[in-house]
Amino acid sequence: MKREKSLEALEETIGVPIRDKERFERALTHASLQGEGASRSYERLEFLGDRVLGLIIAERLFGQFPDADEGELSLRLNALVSAEACAEIADEIGLFDYVRQGADLKKLKGERTRNIRADLVESLIAAIYLGEGLETARDFVNRHWGERLDADVVARRDPKTALQEWAHQRGPNLPRYETVGRSGPDHEPVFTIKVTVEGIAPAEGQGRSKRFAEQEAAAAVLRREGVWKEQG
Repeated sequence: MKREKSLEALEETIGVPIRDKERFERALTHASLQGEGASRSYERLEFLGDRVLGLIIAERLFGQFPDADEGELSLRLNALVSAEACAEIADEIGLFDYVRQGADLKKLKGERTRNIRADLVESLIAAIYLGEGLETARDFVNRHWGERLDADVVARRDPKTALQEWAHQRGPNLPRYETVGRSGPDHEPVFTIKVTVEGIAPAEGQGRSKRFAEQEAAAAVLRREGVWKEQG
């Protein structure tokens, strides 16, 4: 089965030369296409890419937050390398359009493909690392994780969960999230989300995915209402 988009298009999208096409083919091949021949899938590359991503993120956090203790650094790292975060990066790149997959897998949509999309990002990082070295892999990660690396919400509990628990203490109604704006080109959108909690003023958040914008909006309420203290 052919993918929807070519390696040449991917090369332009990620800004990294694809010299070893066979390696990148493997990085974008799901085991469902191969049946028992899973050795030709991305799984081994995903294993390596997970470690490369963790190293790059940990190194960046170590330098960026010199006063943070091991606990805070671990919270940040876990949020940034989670399946949720990696799947969001895959969506921003449009990476699922490049995967080679079996017919059954192609029927799956949305959250049912989250772990696959996350694995694809990690296998892609491994292919970049093996082909172009650590510096190029680091540049790729810094470009695509930049907004998340600079956000303070990842250092805490998930803000949507925290807001839901706080709102539940005030009354029976859950926070309501509404998309109120979208700007930027299709390949790099910026969403604006408004969250409303009964009895208080709404707040807004922005991000390159709806979920990240929702987190920012929830965190804005938590900070404004004094549930979360500002971090210095």
